[in-house]
Formats: sequence, C-alpha cells, structure tokens
Amino acid sequence: MKFKKIPLQTKILLLVCSVVILALFVNNYLTSKSIEMTTKSYIESKARDVSRTVALSPYVIDALNGELSDEELQQNVEEIRQRTEVLFIVVLDIDRVRLTHPLQEQIGKKFIGGDEEYVFMGKESISIAEGTLGYSLRYFTPVLNQGGEQIGAVVAGLLVEDVERAVSDNRRILVIGTLLSLLVGIFGAVFLARKIKAILFGMEPSQIAQLLEERSAMLQYAREGIIAIDLNKKISLINNEGTRLFKRISNHKGNFIGEEIEDIFPNSKMSKVLETGIRELDQELSYNGTVLLVNRVPIYVDKKIVGVVATFRDKTELKKLAEELTGVRVYADALRAQTHEFMNKLQVILGMVHLQSYDELVDFVKSTTNHLQTDVGNITRYMKDPILAGFILGKLSYARERGAALIFNRDCYVPIAQNSDHTNELITILGNLIDNSLDAVQGCISKRIEVLTQFKDDKMIIRVSDSGVGISEEEVDSIFQKGFSTKGEDRGMGLYLIRQSLRRTNGKIEVISEEGLGTTINIEIPYEVKE
Repeated sequence: MKFKKIPLQTKILLLVCSVVILALFVNNYLTSKSIEMTTKSYIESKARDVSRTVALSPYVIDALNGELSDEELQQNVEEIRQRTEVLFIVVLDIDRVRLTHPLQEQIGKKFIGGDEEYVFMGKESISIAEGTLGYSLRYFTPVLNQGGEQIGAVVAGLLVEDVERAVSDNRRILVIGTLLSLLVGIFGAVFLARKIKAILFGMEPSQIAQLLEERSAMLQYAREGIIAIDLNKKISLINNEGTRLFKRISNHKGNFIGEEIEDIFPNSKMSKVLETGIRELDQELSYNGTVLLVNRVPIYVDKKIVGVVATFRDKTELKKLAEELTGVRVYADALRAQTHEFMNKLQVILGMVHLQSYDELVDFVKSTTNHLQTDVGNITRYMKDPILAGFILGKLSYARERGAALIFNRDCYVPIAQNSDHTNELITILGNLIDNSLDAVQGCISKRIEVLTQFKDDKMIIRVSDSGVGISEEEVDSIFQKGFSTKGEDRGMGLYLIRQSLRRTNGKIEVISEEGLGTTINIEIPYEVKE
C-alpha cells in the first residue's frame, strides 16, 4: 500500500508513535548511561571515603605502630565495615600482611590481587581485581605515621556483582518508566489523530485540497455574489463579487467574515433554509432598493447539514458613484488588501497539503488563526461599533500588505455613536490619516504608524503619528488645500476631506511635524454616544 493512500488518521498515529518511541529510546539510552556513571561514581566515592577514613583513624595507626592489638583493630574495623556496608576493609602492614579481614582465617596472610603496588609507593589507587572474596572494586589508601612515613595501607572494597546489581536495579526502574511513558504516548497519539480527523470534518488531505481548489476558483472567476454561512448563522465565505455587491447595497463597510448574516442581510432568508434544509431557487429579493436574483442551497456533509450557500445577482444594474466623499474607495482598498492576504494564505495551505507537510500545515493554521483572533479581539475591544471595527481590521491588512506596522494604542476606545453620521465622519478622518501616514513611511527604514482614539468629555480625541519623511514648515499651511500633494497628480484629497469633515462637525486639528523624523496629527471632534 502506497503511503499516499494511507488514511490521515493512520499517518498521524504512525508519525506520533514513531517520534515518541524514538524520543523515549534516546532518552532511555542517555539516562541509562547517566545512571550507570552516577552509580559507579557513587560506589567508587563510597569505597574511597571508607578507605580514607579508616586510614586516618588513630587505632589503625596505633595498631601499625604496635601500640594496639590486632584483635582490637579487627573489632573496630569490622564495626565500621558493617555500618558502611562495604564488602571488606583490610589493613595491611608495610610487609603487605593482612591485620584485618572479614574472614578470620585470612588474617596474617599476604594480600592477594597484585594491584597493591601503587599504594606502597605512597599513592592512592583504585582497581578491579580478584581476591579471596571474588572480583571486587578496591580502593587503596596509604597509612602514614606522625612523622609522615608510610607504615601500612588500608583497602576498602565492594563486590563487582553488587555494583552491577545496583546499576541494574536503577535501569529496571527506568525501563518501567519508559514503558509507561510509551503507553501514554500511544494513547495520546490515538486521541490526537481522532481529534484532528474530527476537526477536518472527516475529510482526507486530497479532499481538503480539492475543496480549497474549488473555493479558490470560485473566488477568482465567479460572476455572481456568493455567500456561505455555518451552523451558527455566521458568514464563513464570501467572494469578491459578493463583497462588492453587499458593500454597495448594505450599511456594512467592514469585513463580512464572522458576521451574522441577519446583521448584514436581514431578509436573506438563509437562516430559514438552514432550519428547513429545503433549497430555494431563482427567488427575487428586494434589498435597499436593489432587486436581486437569489438561489439558496443547504450544504450537507455526511448527511448532516453544516451550512447554507447562496448566490446573488444584481438585476437593477445601477451604478452609484459616491466613492471619494463617502469613503467607498477607502473600504475597497482595505478589502483588496484583506482579499489578497486571504488568497496568499489559501495558496500556502494548498501547497502544504500537496507536499503533505501536515505538521507545518497545523503550525501555519494555528499561527494564522492566533494572528487573526488577536487582531479581531483587540480591535473589537477598542472599537464598539462593528462598522468601524471592520474598517480598522481592513486597514490592518492593508498596512501589512504595504509592509508597515499599524499600531493601535492600548488606551484606544470608541463607543457606538448616537448618529451614524458621526461614525462616517470618524471613518473618513481615520481612513485618510492612516492612508497619508502609509504613504509617508514608504521608503523609510522604520515604517511605524501609531493611532490613539479616546472618548472624553463628549469629544473624540484622535492622534495619528508616523515615522515618515515629515512635513516642512512651508508646506504645513498648504496641506489642507484641495489637490495639494507632494506625491504627484491625482492626489491631495485626503487632508482636504478631513478639513471638510472638521468643518461639518466643528472639530479642531493640530499638526506637529519635523522633516526626517515624522508627523503627528491631533484631532478633536464632538461625539455623541448612543445610550
């Protein structure tokens, strides 16, 4: 069976299990080596400490000087051996004759092993050799009298089998822990595989790729407006023609994705199809003076309805040209930026699916989702008006497309206006200020724009600062004139429209600029809050 034909759930299970097993194997090997080294080091240290302690004890020195009987020495040394749980402690005189030994019959005999040469040269040493009690790890320490002359030696030893048994016991605990970890890892892999499969609605990568290709083609080439909603009656998909159409005939000027269909298009009747599951074809619908031809079809996955898709076509063919003064062109620019950003992400996802880079795909989707949720969460917290919030989200996408950092101050707050005219004026002012700042920072090393909007004492305070080229003192008085621009022809409307808006609202403006350092524009307009 080819790898491509293996189900996604099985692939994930195999991949995660392989990673877990490999990680546990490497960890087990490294930990086992560490335990072995640590255990041996501990045992060697134990033998060394016992040997040194006994070599420095007064009764050993007295016995080697003939001032203490061998029986008393044997008794004292044997007590130490039993307390420290070493295999043997042997005291040797300068002729290498044993004065102490766990076996009584070995006392008075020559030391066996041949590894005692170094200690009688006045040096400490450690070795593994065979003696009367078997193979053992032995530590030798010379015994010196008060004059500094060597008068004997002390040997402390532990059975090699005991050392290996201690290492084996520690390894056994590690193996048990590794097996338990492996079981947990396998259960986790099964859970993860099933969870991912459920998130993908039970679809395989090839099905996802096909779906993305179909949606991409629909967004690019469909001549009808297309909107899809999910089970929560929120818009999950809208194509370019649908966006253009509903921006023109509705009051919503922001991003449609995630909005409830009833808020955008109250009489769309898509909610009805979602509840009944009955499709409605070639229905005429009038909305805000525009006659639309509508088809509404429920979407089924695994015989369960998961949403509704509708197509809209404008039958009136009316053209309304109020772009510059009403801000439609501003909204369209932001929409194009967001659509372009969305299409780029679709292409990246499609490429990852074709390459079967599923881990990278999961990371990319998480990163994109977190980024979008952060933008939406922050803006909706600052901007209570959904139209203004949608507009700002579009501007964020537009700024990213132009390589600039558009930053909204944490103290931003815009409540819903009593009159929609206030919202329109605010959009005109903010939109043109941000666009001018975006133009100003192009070509600069630092492309940073900071925005502050605060409601205080029935007034809206707006401040937009950029790190652009700045405005000369000679140009400050001219920038509000219609058509005045340093950027070429067909420009110079933004600040003029702001001045017109301020005249209508009795607002105030202050321009602070320094060439090469940037510009800050402060605006204050009356603002009535909706009760």
